[in-house]
Amino acid sequence: MLTIQVFGVFFIIALAGIPLFYALIATTAGMVYFKDLPYQMDSLLLNLIAGVEPFVLIAVPLFIFAGELLSRGGVGKRIVAFASALFGWMPGGMGVVTIVSCLMFGGVSGSAIADTAAIGSLVAPTMKEKGYHPDFTAALLSVAGTLALLMPLSIPFLVFAFISGASMRILSMSGVIPGLICAVALAIVCIRYGKKTGCDNGSQRASLKEIWAVTKDAGPALLMPVIIVGGIWTGVFTPTEAAAVAVAYGLVISLFLYRDLKFRDLPALALKAFQTSASVLLVIGATGVLSWLLTAEMVAMQLAEWIQSVASQPWQFLLLLNIVLLLLGIFIEPLPAMLLTAPLFLPMAQAMQIDLVLMGVIMVMNLSIALYTPPVGGTLFVAAKLAKASIGGMSKHIMPLMAMNIAVLFLTSYVPWLSKILPRLLFGVG
Repeated sequence: MLTIQVFGVFFIIALAGIPLFYALIATTAGMVYFKDLPYQMDSLLLNLIAGVEPFVLIAVPLFIFAGELLSRGGVGKRIVAFASALFGWMPGGMGVVTIVSCLMFGGVSGSAIADTAAIGSLVAPTMKEKGYHPDFTAALLSVAGTLALLMPLSIPFLVFAFISGASMRILSMSGVIPGLICAVALAIVCIRYGKKTGCDNGSQRASLKEIWAVTKDAGPALLMPVIIVGGIWTGVFTPTEAAAVAVAYGLVISLFLYRDLKFRDLPALALKAFQTSASVLLVIGATGVLSWLLTAEMVAMQLAEWIQSVASQPWQFLLLLNIVLLLLGIFIEPLPAMLLTAPLFLPMAQAMQIDLVLMGVIMVMNLSIALYTPPVGGTLFVAAKLAKASIGGMSKHIMPLMAMNIAVLFLTSYVPWLSKILPRLLFGVG
């Protein structure tokens, strides 16, 4: 009963437009006060602080700052030029270039919003010149930008590792193969769109000389994920320390190599990264408060009993998990949704002997879809603004792209080796 009341109150407050931090705190405090639960109000403050104390969360502001550096430091335009030389000749070529660029930039930013904004600002004008409808351009950007969440520097993977205790070293590699399959699936939609509309029949193939020139230019940017992954793989640094390495490397190539960033730009970038990090960490702390109440009131056990009554087999549990997360993502932003649901579903997954890493990949894939689902889709609104498109007009173009990603989601859910093969090859585990 408490489960229904808690989530009912939270949804009412959140859908009323109240910021998530206040919605989470108000829900928890309201439940404690009005139901006369035996807890002191200062327990809320203590759990809020405890929620943001873990050392691993230091990586969150560092990865966000690294994303800001690379977004403004000339990395994006070099990645787009590199992808154009390799894939621009295909039908729907600029669409494919957008997907590949988002995939590669996601490997250095780890942020879907940064990915969409950085790549979108570069490709949207070109796609318009080639005759792509602004609604399709915006839809593609909003979906392709979320590929960043499956790449090694993914912030949601970091948060899931913090919640579950799973190895970030293994998680960081587990999303790569599903991410590549998603990219191929989205590229198929773009090629079909290019052929069907005739807006982009592809350009002339680049010569080897041209490919070598853009490869040299983009090389330092493309080297960053190799350095980060290589350092984690060999044990030179931890995933948390990798965030600091990402910032240092981003500073070097942006300031001294590409020189698209000036020292005077750093304070504004640091302030923006601080503001974003503060809002993320506040929500993490507030979600920790609500999770504490749910744990103390044994809501997880009640939910487990209900799920076991309707989903006794692992495949049934995974189906239910996917449906719940897809629906939840419509109303709640990805990180809060993960922070709320992971502590509830993880014990049940372990009881059914479902691998933690697979759970992490499934949750991140589900919640990445939420980023381009109205009304709280973060990449949706960024892409609409960049391409000057309407949310309503984007919807019909998002549907086939979303269908492809959902198909890959279910494929990953029921073919676990897709998320395990790369960690097994690199680390001998998974």
